[in-house]
Amino acid sequence: MKITIENTTKVVHVDGVPARVWEGRTESGVPVIVFVTRIAAERTEDLAEFERDLAEQRTPSAAVEAWPARMIL
Repeated sequence: MKITIENTTKVVHVDGVPARVWEGRTESGVPVIVFVTRIAAERTEDLAEFERDLAEQRTPSAAVEAWPARMIL
């Protein structure tokens, strides 16, 4: 499976660990919510663009804002 995700400003706690909420879609168009606790890139790469892109955060959709905390695994 492949998904495309975008960073949001929302942070939740998953098992006591802060996780940034990302929103996106699968290749077939199914909406997904992703809880990212860590993200890394090879230090041998030029990370300037990666770091700029990572700093960009959009406001979460209404669906994410309404996502019940009890649904987080």
